[in-house]
Amino acid sequence: MVDPAAVRRLAAALPNVEDRSSEQSLSFCVPGGKGFAWTYQARIAPKAPRRPRLDFLAVRCVPEEKDTLLELDPAKFFDDDHYRGYPAVLVRLDQVDEAELMGLLATALRCVAAKRPRPAARRQEAGLGAEARERPRPPGPAHDVSVAARACSA
Repeated sequence: MVDPAAVRRLAAALPNVEDRSSEQSLSFCVPGGKGFAWTYQARIAPKAPRRPRLDFLAVRCVPEEKDTLLELDPAKFFDDDHYRGYPAVLVRLDQVDEAELMGLLATALRCVAAKRPRPAARRQEAGLGAEARERPRPPGPAHDVSVAARACSA
């Protein structure tokens, strides 16, 4: 059995991990914001908002590994409608030991770290701020609000 404090300790032992957890939920990502493990948000009732469940953890994985884990041990790993087709497996923390979870977290970290960072992170790494995001619009009637407003009212 693994509790939230142990999950945080295991994630902190991995290289280049940002812990964005709070008292209500766990969240771990690589620099740049790409998440690799987080608290499962369960829907308690239809159409009701999702609620964090600290006894479950969503962990990124490749789809083939997800299928294998789900078939191998459904007591430890599961899926729900929200996660079907998404590259993450849901883990019952009361059914896994620390060594097994550490292996899942390390694999998830490698999976996410191998991908390119988000555009905002690339701008930040390049030393560019918000001004790099704003591109000047070319002059012309398509970008002139008054021309567009007149065309709509005509």
